[in-house]
Amino acid sequence: MAGLDAIETASRDEIAALQTVRLRRTLDHAWRNVPHYRRSFAEAGVHPGDLRTLDDLARFPFTTKQHLRDAYPFGLFAVPRTDVRRLHASSGTTGSATVVGSTQADLDIWAHLVARSIHAAGGRAGMTAHIAYGYGLFTGGLGAHAGAERLGCAVVPVSGGMTPRQVRLLCDLRPEILMATPSYALVILDECRARGVDARALGLRSGIFGAEPWSEAMRTELEQGFGIDAVDIYGLSEVMGPGVASECVESKDGPVVWEDHFYPEVIDPQSGALLADGQPGELVFTTLSRQAMPLIRYRTRDLSCLLPGTARTMRRIGRIAGRSDDMIVLRGVKLFPSQVEALILRDTRLAPHYLIELHREGRLDRMTVRVETRDGVADDGEAAAALMHAVKEVLGVTARIEVTAAGSIERSAGKALRVRDLRGTVR
Repeated sequence: MAGLDAIETASRDEIAALQTVRLRRTLDHAWRNVPHYRRSFAEAGVHPGDLRTLDDLARFPFTTKQHLRDAYPFGLFAVPRTDVRRLHASSGTTGSATVVGSTQADLDIWAHLVARSIHAAGGRAGMTAHIAYGYGLFTGGLGAHAGAERLGCAVVPVSGGMTPRQVRLLCDLRPEILMATPSYALVILDECRARGVDARALGLRSGIFGAEPWSEAMRTELEQGFGIDAVDIYGLSEVMGPGVASECVESKDGPVVWEDHFYPEVIDPQSGALLADGQPGELVFTTLSRQAMPLIRYRTRDLSCLLPGTARTMRRIGRIAGRSDDMIVLRGVKLFPSQVEALILRDTRLAPHYLIELHREGRLDRMTVRVETRDGVADDGEAAAALMHAVKEVLGVTARIEVTAAGSIERSAGKALRVRDLRGTVR
């Protein structure tokens, strides 16, 4: 692809017209070929023919992660298995596993949308992309890989882990693009510093980071550390994988939803009521072009809002505050790890490596935040006191703060563990 797709700058009326045609086709495809949708549509008293405008989608039932689990492995597929060209699956560590399938057409669209996302982030044909997302059943590595090649980039398929090798390859191969989770990008940055490598001199231009919520303060940390433009890419394996939405380097104001292939909504997480653009709630997506496994009003559990387009005509999503199932409720106060992260990164003495532990003492829930100092900074107790005050002042909860030495908190090559809930165990 040489430049922008025409639809990226089309009028809202043109986008809505395309969405309406594709949505009618998707509803009919799901209803005809997936027994679950025939049942759920009948229970809701709707039929694909009832969709006359985009607003009518709100009459159709939601799809949840539990529906995917109940249908394991192939119950939500809308095509014969002989038409499926790739399967991705969850680990099942938080419940029953889920399986997602793609036809060749699905894979082609996925590669195109990731290529569009990399282009939006400043990537161009002829550049080299260092991909440190995990490969395999996780969609990140293979999705990023296919998109980078589709754009015309050379790919370094290093995957996650073996961080010293990551740094050596960055030094030797001089890629312009780094793709990883933001937390693992920080691990790579720390390894550069430990080896005396100036990360700003590696020649990187763009960092495309996703798969977990991250803050504006984290963006600043990564941009200053690597000397790059850091942009957010959004996706989830159930809907497609990375590339459902992506930030544009010229604005960096929230991932643009590629609305020609996904119809976004935001709902109240409790009532399920549709919310207007700009109001925060739970993101819901309906696929508009998937063949193997169309999803109707899939509840992502990601909390954000829909915003008007800026760099592109299509709408943006605000920075993900967290997931509804990651929300910490502490003595009636609701907060997210990303809010704690933002407070940590306000203090130049503290590193962006932390772990929140929840535990119970007697009948009261308590929160402990373990956070590292930066290299060369001695803990004199002032940083802990300052963070304790900030958490109380900004978030409204009292937390214990344990400031530990640099390198003491376990690192991850993928999504970082930010919260450990020990309230069901004896402490």
